[in-house]
Amino acid sequence: MDTSYSSDLYFGNCTRCSKAVYSAGKACQAMGHLFHDTCFTCSVCSKKLSGQPFYTVSGRIYCEDDFLYSGAHPSPEVCDSCGYLIKDTVLQAHGRSFHPSCFRCVICRQSLEGLPFTVDTDNRVYCVSDYHKVQAPRCAACRMPILPTEGCTESIRVVSFNRNYHAECFGNDVDFI
Repeated sequence: MDTSYSSDLYFGNCTRCSKAVYSAGKACQAMGHLFHDTCFTCSVCSKKLSGQPFYTVSGRIYCEDDFLYSGAHPSPEVCDSCGYLIKDTVLQAHGRSFHPSCFRCVICRQSLEGLPFTVDTDNRVYCVSDYHKVQAPRCAACRMPILPTEGCTESIRVVSFNRNYHAECFGNDVDFI
């Protein structure tokens, strides 16, 4: 024990560095252990945690941000769109998790929470309208997408010789010679 301090100021040894703790103003107690303020830090970023929220996992101490984002969190739900941890409501679609505000059409960016949607072969999410515009076959005659008529979910097309046509365009473009 350092004799330059009076014995009544000695509080014990720091759990982290094992050195003597002499002043209550420079120490803290957490999880039943005594620490110097400078020793009670996040095991990832070294942020001082005295008086701050902290978490422990497998004996390691984490600040709130590192607990949530470093993989120490016991069961993380990570948003498939933005990559951040989902702390509140989880929206799940096609086996993927999203923040409700991140579940949007890749074309028009409209929120799709509670709305019909579809995905393409690359698992990109679309509103039904944009999906039809992007993925619809093109008419061989007029080159416009073959879309469902207003209020319908299915489109009508004529396929001839592996070419797609609007029903109304079919007779105008076919050359039998």
